[in-house]
Amino acid sequence: MPLIFAGYLGFAAGLLLGFGGAFIMGIVAGAALLGAAAARRDTRLTGAGLLLAAGLLLAFDAGRREARCAELLARVSGWSAVLEDAAAPGAYIPATLEEGPCRVAGAVSVSRGVAPAGAHVRVFGRPAPAGRGGGLVIQHATVVPAGGRSWLARWRAAAGASIDSAFGADAPLARALLIADTRSLSPAIRDRFAAAGIVHMLSISGLHVGVIALAVQLMLELMRLTRRTALVATVAITAAYVAVIGAPAAAVRAGAMLGVFALSRLLDRPTSPWASLALGAAAPLVDPRAVLDLGYQLSVAGIAGLVASRSLVRRWLEPRATGWRLRVGRELLTTVVAALVTLPLVAWTFGRVSLVSPLANLAAAPVIAVAQPMLFLALLLAPVPAASRFVAAAAHPLLVLFDGIAGVSASLPFASLTVAPTWTVAVACTAASAAFLVACVSRFPARAALACAGSLALAAWMPVIAPGDAAGVLEMHMLDVGQGDAIAVRTPHGRWILFDAGRTWRGGDAGRATVIPYLRRRGGDLEAFVLSHPHADHVGGAASVLRALHPRVFYDAAFAAGSDVYREALAAAQSEGITWRRVHPGDSLAVDGVIVSFLAPDSIWTAGLADPNLASTIALVRYGQRRMLLVGDAEAPEESWLLTHAGDRLHADVLKVGHHGSRTSSTAAFLDAVGPRVALVSVGLGNEYGHPNREVMAALAGRGVTVLRTDLLGAIVVRTDGRGLSIEAGGARWDVPPDTT
Repeated sequence: MPLIFAGYLGFAAGLLLGFGGAFIMGIVAGAALLGAAAARRDTRLTGAGLLLAAGLLLAFDAGRREARCAELLARVSGWSAVLEDAAAPGAYIPATLEEGPCRVAGAVSVSRGVAPAGAHVRVFGRPAPAGRGGGLVIQHATVVPAGGRSWLARWRAAAGASIDSAFGADAPLARALLIADTRSLSPAIRDRFAAAGIVHMLSISGLHVGVIALAVQLMLELMRLTRRTALVATVAITAAYVAVIGAPAAAVRAGAMLGVFALSRLLDRPTSPWASLALGAAAPLVDPRAVLDLGYQLSVAGIAGLVASRSLVRRWLEPRATGWRLRVGRELLTTVVAALVTLPLVAWTFGRVSLVSPLANLAAAPVIAVAQPMLFLALLLAPVPAASRFVAAAAHPLLVLFDGIAGVSASLPFASLTVAPTWTVAVACTAASAAFLVACVSRFPARAALACAGSLALAAWMPVIAPGDAAGVLEMHMLDVGQGDAIAVRTPHGRWILFDAGRTWRGGDAGRATVIPYLRRRGGDLEAFVLSHPHADHVGGAASVLRALHPRVFYDAAFAAGSDVYREALAAAQSEGITWRRVHPGDSLAVDGVIVSFLAPDSIWTAGLADPNLASTIALVRYGQRRMLLVGDAEAPEESWLLTHAGDRLHADVLKVGHHGSRTSSTAAFLDAVGPRVALVSVGLGNEYGHPNREVMAALAGRGVTVLRTDLLGAIVVRTDGRGLSIEAGGARWDVPPDTT
């Protein structure tokens, strides 16, 4: 492993430790590296230690400068901004905020104004520090177009519209593979690709960029261009493509490696693949926070695994096999090594460890190699819609096959393990992964292999640390389960109360895929499960949750017209010995100072109903002076019943918006009675129901409510110490202004 890559590893580790606030650990690690370098007179360890220190210092300086800029911007009354998404009342949009010499990443919670994605605007509102990253969140914002629009944003939006038009039902998958837009992928697709171990193929990475670059070069050479000219043109076209899709870190890494390769070919100079990887992964030199991007991390780790596997193939496989056995063995060994190197990242992010990943990758890689150029060609032909749709239709069988490989692989017995590592276990596994990488490339792998085994043993036997007292803080987590609901309330002593468990799909459910890993990763017992109503998008994951987490009690509205998944949840509760209780108005649950009061449904009210939505469990969560109202899928008739029978108890600081923001809920009278400061909408991006309704979002924004949606932000966390409120969403954390009414 050359000095340049050892230095890169040290620099990246320093940045990660610095941005993670682990400066003491970084200093200790740097000192250990320099000590080992002095003892062994190893220049690689010296370089790694010095650059680790440099990464620590750069992260510290970047954080200090960002915080100072955010502090300065918080003192002004208006900001120039470039919006990453379209603005409308009720939207929460990532944005780059500027004023004077300062430029920070931030977000805008829009109350008034409309603007397209990429627009240059003026923003007026109430600023709040965003915590991590030193950014700002502008609350109750008015957005005023200032003229102009980012050309990259225009191109990306146009590319997305062309993909939607050409690919139809295949558009979500095509968007992911072409422009790195995975937001419209359903949880079912994510789950089966994670279980199959090929979830990394769902968004732009080195694989996709490399396939497109190879196809472009072959096409140019077929056009009788010289190899030298074709290579230069390929680099230029690939660079333009990476820019148009928004320059995600993984694609930039692949494009930079392609540039290094092309330059070495043009100059007829050999280049170490480790050196190419280090240069391609140099994005943190320009933007230090790029090192925190998951796509970048997976891309670098995956390519490192591929390069390391070549050494293993030369030393171990080539002397023992020839012909087709060598080819198959090489591909299999390559995918195994890459999977093992990236395993800690995948386990931490997706809560899954796939046991069929090598075979699934072997099957899926040739499909992507053929499909990716066809998808790219369909995008290039967008100015000729008929031709674009023709190529998209030709690519349809390949996309079906690609998805089918994931489905078949995920459905195999013991295809994957559901895991929820703590951060300490994740660190130990990362150390094992790094040691394994060194063992693959070392001529004397015994010590590295021993370090790998020791790290794995530490991860396996590391004691489970029970969650401590959360310093008197209540947390409400709205999980991102797509088009469905799952809301987890964590008490000040680390116990959980779960409201709903998301949807189900063929071969999986949100309980197993999302809820269980989410809660286990954070630790703590599940005290109670509360079901709002028996529709599959709320009860779909309940059986999995009940069997895995064993809550003490199951609260249920007990609506008579249940579903198959509802009956499965009841059977799971019975088999696990979980106490079942029917919800009545006036019932309550107290856990660690948190009071859950049930306001509905009333059995007399529900007796004549045919729609379970109208019999949703209504729960008021209270802690200190703060109140949070969870209304399931309650619609206007049940809201009217609540106004009549519990109108004086409806006021809440946080409202979980009814029925995913549908127009059938959130009547004006009900919103006035609740008077929320924050509204949470659990909804899937691009869902077939058109949720959330635009008028409902505008009605909330018009009342000065901060509206947060899972389809745009992922999981959302609300915290309170019983007095103040803070929000964590979209990578930012900020305080909600006090109620001035």
